[in-house]
Amino acid sequence: MASRWKHCCILILSLLLLRLQSSACLDEQPADSAAVSPVYDKGIAQSDGGVWIEDRLVPADDRLQLPIQSPDVSRRKLLQTPGAALPFPPLKVLSNGEPCFLFQARKLSVRYEKEKQLDLTERAFSPHIPVDTSQSICRQDKATLVMRFGDVENLRGLSIRLQLSNTFYESSGQWWFSVDNVSLLYNTSEEAVFNASDVYAPSSSSYHCLHVSSLKRYSALLLPSTDHAHRWSITFTNFQIQAFNITSGKFSPATDCATFLTPAILMGLITSLILLLVLAYALHMVIHLKHIEHDDEHKDDVYFPQNTEQCCVENFAEKNIL
Repeated sequence: MASRWKHCCILILSLLLLRLQSSACLDEQPADSAAVSPVYDKGIAQSDGGVWIEDRLVPADDRLQLPIQSPDVSRRKLLQTPGAALPFPPLKVLSNGEPCFLFQARKLSVRYEKEKQLDLTERAFSPHIPVDTSQSICRQDKATLVMRFGDVENLRGLSIRLQLSNTFYESSGQWWFSVDNVSLLYNTSEEAVFNASDVYAPSSSSYHCLHVSSLKRYSALLLPSTDHAHRWSITFTNFQIQAFNITSGKFSPATDCATFLTPAILMGLITSLILLLVLAYALHMVIHLKHIEHDDEHKDDVYFPQNTEQCCVENFAEKNIL
């Protein structure tokens, strides 16, 4: 028993000595040891041999030449995608100093037959090189937006015209505006006209659609109405427009063009119908089983006739006894 206490005391004393030695070593470290220890701060690591910045090891002698970046700047660079173009501000047409027409699209592209597609986004919406809209018209019942691009590639005097109308409907008791047609004018006298279908909204709001295009894969809201239009394709991506009741120079809440029977909604309805049929069949089977159990409970006892030979033997035995 005494030997056990002796071993425990020796073990405790050795641990205390090790503890004191480690603390003494820590106290003897130089004051500038923080410059040697690695430092991790927002993606920048500093160590004995240099500095790690963005997976690159920079020698320690070149630390003074490194540009100092704030954490916010480095974080913004990580979030940004190289080459990602920011959307341009809406195109505004003024009348008597007040905006009477607002139009915006993330991308505007046209194509003639099998030739190269022309991207007119920057020409139409860039604030640095504003497009000519001097021929645009703003009235209470009609509005026309004319964007004149000039000579583009092999096209001379290219311009795009959007014709809108504003109509009061007694059934709804409010004004509705609609895009009647979109026209491409080029080479002085040639014109391609597309009739717009289902492009309308209340006059108190704007109209928004992800794609307003003549292509079938985008629901073809622009339908060719002339021979020249069949040779052209035009697409507005993230389309938004308003020409009436504009307040404070901004778009009113938008009416979206999303239809009710989209492919996703249609598949959901079909799946729900199948599940409903399965549930109805399961309920029918449960009710049928309960009906069978109910009939079994009220059924009379089954009568089994006796064997005729056994009857005759019993009757003969009774006669003999008598």
